[in-house]
Amino acid sequence: MPHKKIIHSVTHKTFASLKIRNYRLYFLGQVISVAGTWMQTVALGWLVLQLTGSGAQLGAVVATAFIPLLIFGPLGGVIADRFEKHKMLIFTQSALATLALSLSILVYSGLTQVWMLYIFAFLYGLVRSVDEPTGQSFVLEMVDESHMKNAVSLNSMRGNLARAVGPMIAGFLIAGVGIAFCFLFNALSYIAVIWMLLIMDKSELRRHKVIANRSQTVRDGIRFILANPLIKNTLIMMAIIGTLSYEWQVSLPLLAQRTFNGDAASYAALMSSFGVGAVIGGLYAASRHKLSTRNLIMFVFLFGMSIIAAAMMPTIQLTMLGMVFVGFFSINLTSIANTMVQLESTPEMRGRVMSFWTVAMMGSTAIGGPIIGLIGEHIGARWGLLTGGLAALVAVGIAAYPLLKTNMVKVIPETAEIEEETPRAEVNG
Repeated sequence: MPHKKIIHSVTHKTFASLKIRNYRLYFLGQVISVAGTWMQTVALGWLVLQLTGSGAQLGAVVATAFIPLLIFGPLGGVIADRFEKHKMLIFTQSALATLALSLSILVYSGLTQVWMLYIFAFLYGLVRSVDEPTGQSFVLEMVDESHMKNAVSLNSMRGNLARAVGPMIAGFLIAGVGIAFCFLFNALSYIAVIWMLLIMDKSELRRHKVIANRSQTVRDGIRFILANPLIKNTLIMMAIIGTLSYEWQVSLPLLAQRTFNGDAASYAALMSSFGVGAVIGGLYAASRHKLSTRNLIMFVFLFGMSIIAAAMMPTIQLTMLGMVFVGFFSINLTSIANTMVQLESTPEMRGRVMSFWTVAMMGSTAIGGPIIGLIGEHIGARWGLLTGGLAALVAVGIAAYPLLKTNMVKVIPETAEIEEETPRAEVNG
């Protein structure tokens, strides 16, 4: 039947990377772990608002978690390039689990004070400054280049599937049994990742040996980025977006509480709506084999416009609908940009390049979080979200010409995926 062949072809394209056992294990572990992370994100934000009632304090706590990513992120990239990524991830995931468990115990005891949350946020960010670039660059050790675009898209979809589910569960847990259990679930979720890493077949990892006599410094990474116009201009654009647009954990709780008079469940619903749109967008992105700077620019523009539209919606239900579109465009722009940057990087530089991606997309929150918090508290919660949409349009305006000038168009052939997948599926059973 023709329609069955079409469905099989689309499914094959969309989930191609999951046929590789090591990546499949990593994917499943991360689905559980990232759901726990989003539960913790919702719980932490709501806890700060409960203790302080301040949007500025919320932005400051969020910023504290990202200060280490901003300052030490490039150093984390050096570590990712210098040491075995598989072992490094086991170490960082164990450290994150310990921190989450400690906070759960602290919150359950009822002794939590705001200064403790600042310390937790800083330590959590410090570990992630190594974990993020290591995890990003580890993808190409599990899959080959023909699967790279698909794997990155599925990674983004995975994170946003967790974003759709995690906040929803967090809303129920906060209302039902308390905030402490969100942190406990996150601690337990890291065990899933550690277990999946332990049962991987390490002989199938595409490791790149460290060249001992080659300098491995942050400065070398910066030189490499500046010498590559595509990487440089993409990172500049993503830094602007990361600083002011991706501040959902500040803008959305303020919008839920102050504009719509909602509670933790309302905030969770907005986060989940973004996640639903991102999952749909991820399925679309994973099935595409074409990369181009033109498509990247288009999705950044649509991303900015959709945020502006969501910020102007009169009811929370319509805002949730708007966030579905924000999520859809978000995952498409990040999957294209991430794949381009990784494919343009050399193996020995990939960890450092992705550390600057982490700085642009996450470390920049240390700057943007307080700004959006202050805007949301003193000008209006809608303006906190609206600022992110305007920032995306400014970013695309700055980067459009130099990116289009590079005119990168890359088509990943489907035949490469089919040829690679068959023997891997047979070997892994």
